[in-house]
Amino acid sequence: MGVLAQAEVEVGVGTLPRAAEHTLQLRCPACHRSMGTFTSYDVKARPTCSGCAFVLLNEDGVWNALPREREQYFGHFIAEYQSVRAAEGRGSSRSEYYLALPYQDLSGRNRWQWRIRSRSFRFFEQRVFPGIERSYHRALDVLDIGAGNCWLSYRLALRGHRPVAVDLIDNAEDGLRAARHYFAHLEKPFPIFKAEMDRMPFSDGQFDLAVFNASIHYAEDYHRALQETLRCLRRPACLAILDSPVYRDNESGRRMVNERKAAFKRRFGFASDSIPSREYLTADHLGELARAFNLTWNVQEPWYGLGWAIRPLKARLLGRREPSKFFVMWTEVAS
Repeated sequence: MGVLAQAEVEVGVGTLPRAAEHTLQLRCPACHRSMGTFTSYDVKARPTCSGCAFVLLNEDGVWNALPREREQYFGHFIAEYQSVRAAEGRGSSRSEYYLALPYQDLSGRNRWQWRIRSRSFRFFEQRVFPGIERSYHRALDVLDIGAGNCWLSYRLALRGHRPVAVDLIDNAEDGLRAARHYFAHLEKPFPIFKAEMDRMPFSDGQFDLAVFNASIHYAEDYHRALQETLRCLRRPACLAILDSPVYRDNESGRRMVNERKAAFKRRFGFASDSIPSREYLTADHLGELARAFNLTWNVQEPWYGLGWAIRPLKARLLGRREPSKFFVMWTEVAS
């Protein structure tokens, strides 16, 4: 493991505060009735909805909050997504790989992407998150939406907070089950839920911070996804969006999506468009969400390097579409 990554793993582990039992109030993801109090470490529990009989089961460490019909709906998308990610060389059999994220990609297969992710997280970690922590003076309950292999939840747990990881992908290489690599370095595991971002299995007002971790662009409806997330937040609270592609206008975003579909078709034999996700954000999208939910976005662009900074100039000179940008965006939620 590299020196930087090793240092990042070690910081905070020895001083991690004693974790409390992570208790949540559940809401049925099928019919939205209350499912009562839930202690996430009781893996033998079978919380059952009194209205529709939906049962929340722990499957190899992951609480499955997808009703059967939603499993079927997302089945094609999940299969294609996992196929693409495997071909891209995501994941590893070595715990060192996961423990080094996001600062280093020890596999060497996706270094440029992790370089972006690490700089976004470093900006959030150093410039945004400390202010959020100071405003609470206690451990935060954090909703990690689109958690992937759960590296962000791990980083937040090292700081003494209580993350809950949510994603549709639950495999052991690139999905939620990869979280097992982190648990030996934590006093207690954080809860992990297989769930969709606009039908989460949590009752209202339980989290202080929600982070869309390179994920909101997968939403089928931004308004619905944000509404569901805000429902789960206490007041006051914070909401952050990291590492989703942003364009000035819709046309550039549409061109990117069409290029991506064509590239996937050539390489994998499918366009990977089985669910109608937008796949990018624009200033108009952010403005619409701000007006709808009375939010004020703070938007900052971390320094991703000179090569990244001159991409727009190169695109103009070569007559290409506008390249995507990545921002760290956050807002306070007061009402």
